[in-house]
Amino acid sequence: MSLSPVLPPWVVLDPLIQSWLAEDIGRGDRTSQTLLQGRSPQGSAEWILKAPGVIAGLPLAQRTFEQLDRQIKSELIYKEGTACETGTVVARFQGNLEALLMGERVALNLVMRLSGIATSTRQYVETIADLPTQLTDTRKTTPGLRLLEKYATSVGGASNHRLGLDDAIMIKDNHIAAAGSLSAAVAQIRPHIPYPLSIEVETETLEQVQEALNTEIDIIMLDNMSLADLQTAVQLIRQENPKLKIEASGNITQERLRAIAETGVDYISTSAPISRSPWLDISMKLQAS
Repeated sequence: MSLSPVLPPWVVLDPLIQSWLAEDIGRGDRTSQTLLQGRSPQGSAEWILKAPGVIAGLPLAQRTFEQLDRQIKSELIYKEGTACETGTVVARFQGNLEALLMGERVALNLVMRLSGIATSTRQYVETIADLPTQLTDTRKTTPGLRLLEKYATSVGGASNHRLGLDDAIMIKDNHIAAAGSLSAAVAQIRPHIPYPLSIEVETETLEQVQEALNTEIDIIMLDNMSLADLQTAVQLIRQENPKLKIEASGNITQERLRAIAETGVDYISTSAPISRSPWLDISMKLQAS
């Protein structure tokens, strides 16, 4: 089971939101400011889904508008992770028209992007929902959006893999090449890692799996293996060290997902729900009071 999604605190997110607003507004919203000429008319806006999907990021939309005007009133109609149909009104915002117009694009972009990820993730998760294997994300994220993209995968039902390079030791193919061998890499790293970091090793062949089993590690990744090799590797690991966790990765498609899970791996990591998901189309319809 994945953990309940937790949005990072505002002390972390507010500077990001402010920077995104500053990027979009630039020297000023020429259209809205010229149109309103310093007046402060009130209005309301509805957010309407133009396609079915899983909602993620509505609190970010609320916070975005509040950065422009603390008096904006928000009604977030659906909880994060709710699956909604086309035509559903998912949120309403009321207040200063200039703030609603100025924040529209940033707020919508965030929610459409995150909802698209959550929707795609939910499809992957449901494919293996009756199996014990957990779906996890990867570090293949958009620079500057990693915190939120990983939040969206958790909203969709996946578990988060490491957030950054400081979260765990992951010895991959290029580290092995740099050390000379898998065993050498583990031997050089193990004495120097702080508690309680774990060590995961990427293996590409059954020979490397056996080599990994002869070292002191916590997780074995089976990377880009055929189903037959995955099955053999899982059986070998379970026989020799049943406490080790097993992760499958590489060339993970929704079509192959269930068959990979049925080999008995503990985790399947994939970047697809983040890197390949379409945005969930949402429209904002505004009305002046």
